[in-house]
Amino acid sequence: MKGTEVLKNNQRLRYVVADWLTTNVAFLVFNIFRYFILYGERGIGVEPFLLQPTILIEQAIIPVCALGIYWLSGYYLQPFNKSRLQELLTTICSAFITGPIIYFALLTNDQVPRRLDNWELLASLIFFLWGFVYLGRVIITQYARSQQIRRQWSFNTLIVGNSQTARALARQLSMSRQVLGYKVVGFVELPEETQVRDGEPSFSLEDVGRVVKEYDVTSIILAPETLDDTRILSILYDLFPLNIPIRIAPDSLSFVTSSIHLQDIYGEPFIDLTSPSVSNSSIVIKRFSDVILSSLALIATSPLMIALAIAVKLDSKGPAFYSQERIGLHHRPFRIYKFRTMKTDAEKEGPQLSSDDDPRITRVGKIFRKYRLDELPQFWNILKGEMSLVGPRPEREYYIQKIVKEAPYYTLIHQVRPGLTSWGMVKYGYASTVEEMVRRTRFDLIYLSNMSLAVDLKILIYTIKTVLGGKGK
Repeated sequence: MKGTEVLKNNQRLRYVVADWLTTNVAFLVFNIFRYFILYGERGIGVEPFLLQPTILIEQAIIPVCALGIYWLSGYYLQPFNKSRLQELLTTICSAFITGPIIYFALLTNDQVPRRLDNWELLASLIFFLWGFVYLGRVIITQYARSQQIRRQWSFNTLIVGNSQTARALARQLSMSRQVLGYKVVGFVELPEETQVRDGEPSFSLEDVGRVVKEYDVTSIILAPETLDDTRILSILYDLFPLNIPIRIAPDSLSFVTSSIHLQDIYGEPFIDLTSPSVSNSSIVIKRFSDVILSSLALIATSPLMIALAIAVKLDSKGPAFYSQERIGLHHRPFRIYKFRTMKTDAEKEGPQLSSDDDPRITRVGKIFRKYRLDELPQFWNILKGEMSLVGPRPEREYYIQKIVKEAPYYTLIHQVRPGLTSWGMVKYGYASTVEEMVRRTRFDLIYLSNMSLAVDLKILIYTIKTVLGGKGK
């Protein structure tokens, strides 16, 4: 594991341990407050109350359960460069969710003297959870920030561009006190630019993969001399597989920088081209839902999939399952799994798109495609993290290159995991030509601009209607 990853994991662990400790303290203080509300001076005493088996069990379980809620809030996703305001709001939201869950799950059986005391207990629990947890988080965040100010912790950054524009950005980052640890380790030469030669390291675009590994680069900033959408998208196409943040200054209100997540590199605003404009909590909850629902789906449909596999084998010669390389998140390849719906030699003459009356489709395959039964094995891809329930449909590299020539913006699709279903599949369906694939891509781009858990739910509902209606063609 590289040094930067170790640093990130250690920082993430600090937050987890601090949250566990401060939640313990918060619940302990709450129990002391709870004792005096319930019993005043008439009880058995604070210490015997706190040492009751029920209280001890609560004290052990609740902080662990609270960590689950903190994780779902997305707080641990980005261990560095946290916004103070966002940290405050996230902690408040977590307290307002954790407090009522704890109270109504465990504490409603308390014999409260007055009805108003219930509200006092609930309010105090929320306040203690927020106050102590936020204090611990602020201390760790401030410690990290001080380490970055002193350059004890630094994060290697590569600037794509080697012109005066790129060099000016590097000076701006190094001179600003708000940068806090970002260290420019080199520049990437673009052939169309006038190159600057001043002794600073510069590399070719083809060498970026090697440079990222060799220098442990954690982020890339695009600073081309001219902000041309097509050129930027072409560069992104090459950089996405590196699986690190790629950012650009919002100097242009272009298509590329619209509807994409805004990042703040400590006072220097950059637009993150590798992630959609959704909250960290949405990202975590979406992945959590994918794991739970795909696991349940695999268990529930396993008898059906056995029957379908037998049907495929009986219908035509060849394997029951079919796998193919597709391109996923950050333009990384993976193998997608389906039930075979075509003859085994369907692509002996090279990649071909299918249509409703395609003679290569088997008899059973037509039924499978109509109700999208061939897609069921992809729940395994979802469980593995290669796909999501909802997201743009994954394509082959062969067709991606053709689509990009017609629609360069297709590159942006790789900001998210591909999906079992998508807005494009719901509204457009299967595509039999590259032109139809391009038209379907527009729906997926709309999805990226409006991505949310609510939109995912709507797409899933429409997908179920499509499947039950036999309109999966």
